[in-house]
This record gives sequence, C-alpha cells and structure tokens, in this order.
Amino acid sequence: MSTSPIRIRPRATLALAVAAAISVVAFGWPLLVSADADIARGTTAPWTFALLLPLVLAVVLAEISEGGLDAKAVAMLGVLSALGAAIRPLGAGTAGIETVFFLLVLGGRVFGPGFGFVLGNTMLFASALLTGGVGPWLPYQMLGAAWVALGAGLLPSMRVPSLGGRAELAMLAAYSAAASLVYGLLLNLSFWPFALGAGATSLSYQPGGPILDNLVRVVAFSLATSLGWDVGRAITTTILVLATGPVLLRTLRRAARKASFGEPVFSAATAPQPPPARPAPPA
Repeated sequence: MSTSPIRIRPRATLALAVAAAISVVAFGWPLLVSADADIARGTTAPWTFALLLPLVLAVVLAEISEGGLDAKAVAMLGVLSALGAAIRPLGAGTAGIETVFFLLVLGGRVFGPGFGFVLGNTMLFASALLTGGVGPWLPYQMLGAAWVALGAGLLPSMRVPSLGGRAELAMLAAYSAAASLVYGLLLNLSFWPFALGAGATSLSYQPGGPILDNLVRVVAFSLATSLGWDVGRAITTTILVLATGPVLLRTLRRAARKASFGEPVFSAATAPQPPPARPAPPA
C-alpha cells in the first residue's frame, strides 16, 4: 500500500529538472543577462515568460501525470484545490494575509513532491479564476507555489519520539516562513526591472550590472515595497500550519492510507471474479 498518489518517474524527473532551469531563467533573468541584450532594454520579458511558462507547466504536468495520476489522486487534487480556492478570498494576500499557502505545505508534505508540484499549479489557477486574479503574473504565481509545495514534499522525516509530532510541526513552520519570504522575493524579481525604470534610483535595476549588486538592489526594493506583505504571508502561513497541522496531517494521512494510492480501483462490473469451483471428483 502506498500513500504517495503521484510517483515521479525518470522522465518526469528530467522534465522537472528542465522546468527548474527555465524557472531560474524566468525569475532570475535580470541577474543573468548582459547590458546589450534586447531583453534587458525592453519590457517584453514578463509577457514572454508569461506565455512560455504555461507551456512548460503543461509539459511537466503531462509527464508527471502519465501513468501515475489515477482517479483517486485526481479526486484528492480536486478536493484540496477547491478548498484552497474557497478560502483564498478570505485573505488573497491583502495586507499580507495569505490563507492558502498552509494547504500547499501540508499537502506537499503528506502526498509527496510530485503531488505538491501539481497541487501548487491547480490550486493557484483555481483560486485565480475565483478571485479574478488572472493576468501575466499568474504563471509566475503558479510556478512559485508549485515549487513551495514540491519543497515541502522533499523535507526529511522528523521522527523524534520524545517530541511526538512537534518536531515535524516546527520544521514545517520554519519552512513555511522561509518559503513565504522567498516566494515574495521571486515574484518581485519578475517585475522589478520595470517598476522603477532602469538606473532611475538606487533601488532600480542596472542592466548588465554585477549579479551581487543587482541582487542587493532587488532585496532593498523588496524591503522597501513589499516587506509587510511578505512577512504577513510568512506569519499567516506559519500560524495556520501550527494551528491546523496536527489535525490536517492526521486527516490527510488517514485519507491517503484508506485510498491506497497505486492500487487498482475496480467497479462491480470489472472487479476480478474468483475462479469457478471445480466439480468434486467421482467417488
């Protein structure tokens, strides 16, 4: 019996590695391009990657789900994605109150990195449709959320008998805070080059500048513009993980055990029938 609804096969691992490389370019291109590159002087980069990322995500999701996404995994994805879409309007990032990231962390932790990557995409997409948050920023949000949930699935096992489940909760809380801050920084990095104008201020993007110099500038830009939202997301997610983690982790793991992911599902018509009884030999 398996509690992992989606197993990452070798081809899916390769697709994830390619997606990771493209993610680095999509989010970090301001730190990587030279000053004379067309992308450094224009304003088309966010739109270019906004069109490219859905194609990348589609390929990765197809590879992950091929042969490894059964009806039970789809049902679990649907339940968690619908729950995330329903509760996100309670905060939707307003003043840093983010009510959906804790589900990504807990879902990725219980069901594994493959499920977490798919969940991050489906949950953010569903919630964006519900809240009207569809725009060129959505692919970046989906990809960032997918890596947050995947990272939670890769966290090591924390079994300390003397602490019970508190060690795992502490690890998840620390990861939630760090991932929330990094998520905010990455989203800032995707539009920061055009927010202030190249070279206009001490916080502005310097096309082709040293990586460390531009990195310091984007961190300073984040501290000056979105620190309250990023810290609010980190605090909200950490509190929700600590408050709901004990119950949700048990509930999700119980559901995973009962679902027996990976085992075939039979209907009454297709269930294997026992072989017919052999007639008794004549006396």
